[in-house]
This record gives sequence, structure tokens and C-alpha cells, in this order.
Amino acid sequence: MTESAAKTPWRKPHRTGSGALSIMQPACREPHRSTEVENREMSAADFLFAPEVQKLLMVAYAAPQQPLSSSELAHRSKLDAADVERTLAHLVGSGILKKQKPKAEEAETFSIDRAFIFHDELRNIALKSFAAAEPVRAMLRGKFKASVVRAFVLAEDEDGTLELLVVHGQSMPDEATLAAACRKLSKNIHRHLKVHVISNAKFNGLTPRDALMPKPAALEIIKLGDTKAPLPVEKVGLLQSARKKLATLSRSSA
Repeated sequence: MTESAAKTPWRKPHRTGSGALSIMQPACREPHRSTEVENREMSAADFLFAPEVQKLLMVAYAAPQQPLSSSELAHRSKLDAADVERTLAHLVGSGILKKQKPKAEEAETFSIDRAFIFHDELRNIALKSFAAAEPVRAMLRGKFKASVVRAFVLAEDEDGTLELLVVHGQSMPDEATLAAACRKLSKNIHRHLKVHVISNAKFNGLTPRDALMPKPAALEIIKLGDTKAPLPVEKVGLLQSARKKLATLSRSSA
């Protein structure tokens, strides 16, 4: 980024003529700038793909009601101070984060601005991707691909805790290994995890009244076929077995 581009003022988010969400756009044009720079516009997707933005929003959405200083954000996101300060300026300027004035000698703090016009939209995008779904999916498809057949993010509470449902096939994930992996993941995404593990047979037997039955708002992060985990072998009853044998004998004698 050139020095002139770095100093370009930014407007708050708005809808473009095509209906797309524009997170940031130069507020004015500077003389002698190329057409490419003059017409540059950062869409919501482009904005969220920036690694610094994703790391800071992952921390902020994990603790939506907790104001954090820039130094604490840098520590949790593992970004250097300069990147944090620059990215915070854009996030505050766009209305995604809000800045609280410091008290006495305390440092100024930042938190999610729930009044942001696209707060729910942006939060859902983050939850379905970098802030929750993607890291949980990567963990389960990595260490537990031989046992997990389906997985869901059932809900997220006000404190950012994620409730997960893990469905296993023939084999059940090792309890100690899964617990250790969840602790590591919890630390990396800065969220508490509440994990339920059930068999595929039990999942298929859930009814809408069951607390673990995924609601329409739940995120299915691993679907059948996404992993190499084999499904349990169906138990065949005596009557069904007899019918199959009779059918086989009938075909043989025909």
C-alpha cells in the first residue's frame, strides 16, 4: 500500500447500487491517482479475508461484552502492535467496533458495536467461517476423521460459548484425545466449548422435542461423507434375516 493510499479517509458501510455490502470506500479522490485506485472498493468478503481483521474479530466476537485494550487484543490475536492499531482504526471507523474513553490512567478499550447496521449479518458470517465453524471443522476432520460422521454448531450463547454436537460412526472418538483437542481449540479461538458426543443411531432417533436435535439455525459443519468414518453395521433382526435368506433361496431355485 502506498503512503497516499494509507492516508485515504474511509466511509462507514453502505449498500452499493448492486445491493452488495461495501465495508470501506475512499471518502474522496486524490489527484493523479490511477483509475484502479480511484475505483477501488472493499466489499464485505474482501474485508473479512484480511488476516488481521479475522484475528481481531475472532477475539472480539468471542467476548462481545468485554471491552479490551489494544495491547490485550494484540496479545490474544498474536498480532504486532502496529497491525492492531491500523486495523482497529478501520474497524472503529467502519462502525464494527466502538471505542470506550479511558478512565483516569487506564488505556482506551474496544468492543463489538451492536448498533452497527450490519452487526447480525457480519457476526453470522464470522460464526460460519473463521470465528468458529472452520477451526472446529478442521479439528474434527483432522484427528477424528476415522470416527466422526457428522457435527453441528448447535448454538452460541451471549458470552460466546459454542455448543457442539459430534456424531460418531462405528468407533467413538477417544474421550481423552477429544477433550485435549477441544481445550487446545478453545484456547485458539478464545471461546468455551460445550461438546456432546452421541452415536449415529442415537442421532437418527432424535425427535424435535430432544434438546440435542439441531434447530434450523444450527450449523452443520461436517456432513455425511465428509470424513472416512464408517457408519455402524446395521443389526438385522431374526425375522428380517429369515426373509433375506428365503428371498435368496427363491432366486437360486428359479
